[in-house]
Amino acid sequence: MVAPISTVISPSRYVQGKGAISRIGEFIATIGSRPLVVVDDVVWGIVRGSVEASFGDAELPIERVGFGRFATPDAVDSLAATIKETGSDVIVGLGGGSAIDAAKAAGHLAGVRWASVPTAASTDAPTSALAVIYTDEGEFLEYRFFPHNPDLVLIDTELVANAPVQFLIAGIGDALATWVEARAARRANAATMAGGLQTETSVALARLSWDILHENALQAIEAVKSKVVTPALEKVVEANTLLSGLGFESGGLAAAHAIHNALTAAPQTHGLSHGQKVNIGTLAQLVLEGAAAEEIEDFVVFTTKVGLPNTLTEIGLSPTDVKDLRAVAEAATVEGETIHNMPFPVTPELVVDALVALEGLSRSIRAEHDLAEPESYRAH
Repeated sequence: MVAPISTVISPSRYVQGKGAISRIGEFIATIGSRPLVVVDDVVWGIVRGSVEASFGDAELPIERVGFGRFATPDAVDSLAATIKETGSDVIVGLGGGSAIDAAKAAGHLAGVRWASVPTAASTDAPTSALAVIYTDEGEFLEYRFFPHNPDLVLIDTELVANAPVQFLIAGIGDALATWVEARAARRANAATMAGGLQTETSVALARLSWDILHENALQAIEAVKSKVVTPALEKVVEANTLLSGLGFESGGLAAAHAIHNALTAAPQTHGLSHGQKVNIGTLAQLVLEGAAAEEIEDFVVFTTKVGLPNTLTEIGLSPTDVKDLRAVAEAATVEGETIHNMPFPVTPELVVDALVALEGLSRSIRAEHDLAEPESYRAH
C-alpha cells in the first residue's frame, strides 16, 4: 500500500492591483508568443483598449474569440479546435469564471499553457487546476482535473471596483465556504482536489480567507458601490480569488459545494450566481454538522449584512417543495460527491432536513437582530 501524502498546489504567478490589466502583455509574454484571448463581447468592450496597448508593447499578436454563458463540453471542444487552427501557444480566459474554466479545459486538451484574467472577484475558480463543466442549461455536469494550475492569474482591482457589486458579494459567498469545508475535511482526514491530504499551509490559508472577509467584506462592498479601490477591497479580492482558491483546492471541499452542485439542477436557481448557491450550501453544512448555535447565528447575521441568501425562498425554493428538495439531496449525495468528505455519513434524508431547517432558523435569527431580507432577493 502506498503511504498517503500531503500536498499543496498553486498557480505559477499571481498578479493583483489597480491597473494590472495594463501590464497583461508583459506577463503573458513570459509564457507564450501567440496568445488566444477568450472573452465575451461585453467584457471585451471594457478592456480592449488596455489589452491591445499592452499586447502591442509586448509585441504580441491579438487573436480573440467570443464566449457564451457556460463552460460546456461543446464550448471547450470548440476552443481547443480554435487553438489548433490559430497555432496559439497560450490561451487567456478573460472575464468570468465560466470563460476562465473553458479556457483552462481547452488549453489542457490542446496541450498549451493557460492564463486566468478575471474581471471580477466573483469566484475562486481562476487559480485552480480544475474546471467546472455545465450543461447548456447551466446544470452542473462534472469536474475536470488538470495536471497543473494556470501559469498566470492576473486581476485588476480597478476592474473589480467598477463591476456590479453583486459579483463581489457572490465571491464572498464562495470564499466563506472555504474554511467551513476545509475544517470538515480535516476532521475526516479526507483527500483534497490537489490529490493528497491537507497541508498545514492550505488549512491556514483557508482560515485566513475567512478572517479577512469578516474584517473587510462590508467595507469592500461599500468601496465597489462607490467604484473606488481601497485597502479593504484589495484584501477581499485576494481572499476571494487567491486564498479561497488555494484553500478549497488544497484544503478540501465538503457539503457546501456538493449542495451547490445539486442546486444547479433546480430550474428555480438558474438565475443565481455560484456564490449565492454556495452560501445556502455552507449554512446547510453548518446545520448538518451540528455547529454551535452561536456560530450559526453569526453566519446568518454576517451573510445577511453582506447581501447573501440564507433561506430557501431567497433562491426560489420553499420548505414545502418536497419533490425538488429530495432531488437536490439525492444529487448532492451521489457517489463521488464532495459531501462524502464530511466526517460522518450523509444521506439524502439528512440533506433534506438541513435545507428545510434553514427557513425558520434564518428568519428567527434575522428577526432577533432586526435584520431585513437583502434587497436584491425581495423580488425573486
